[in-house]
Amino acid sequence: MTPFSHLITVAAEDIDELGHVNNVVYVRYVQDVAAAHWQVLADESLRQRYSWVVVRHEIDYKNPAYLNEKIVATTWVGEHQGARSDRFVKLVSEKTGKVLIEAKTTWCMLDAKTMRPVRIQEDVLSVLQK
Repeated sequence: MTPFSHLITVAAEDIDELGHVNNVVYVRYVQDVAAAHWQVLADESLRQRYSWVVVRHEIDYKNPAYLNEKIVATTWVGEHQGARSDRFVKLVSEKTGKVLIEAKTTWCMLDAKTMRPVRIQEDVLSVLQK
């Protein structure tokens, strides 16, 4: 599986009272890069049939990020079982090369019409493993 990268620029609303990116904002960054990856991988038919929801986030915070900093968000898909799939994300400062966070997120695939979990089938696996 080829990792997917997405560039993020830290905005003023991402900064907390300590002057750096708020921990909750990193969760949004993790979700944003995952969503961008799905948009690139999946065609319109797959995106209409399936949705994803997060069931677990594990995040290790390594270094702070600051206003206007450019962050390279890289993600890749890991193991899957049933309706669940693990996804990994690493956020790195473009300027310093320092790792900001490392995350493992477990997603559950849903049938977009019923909003019920559905086993990940070959049509989805074939695009996730690209």
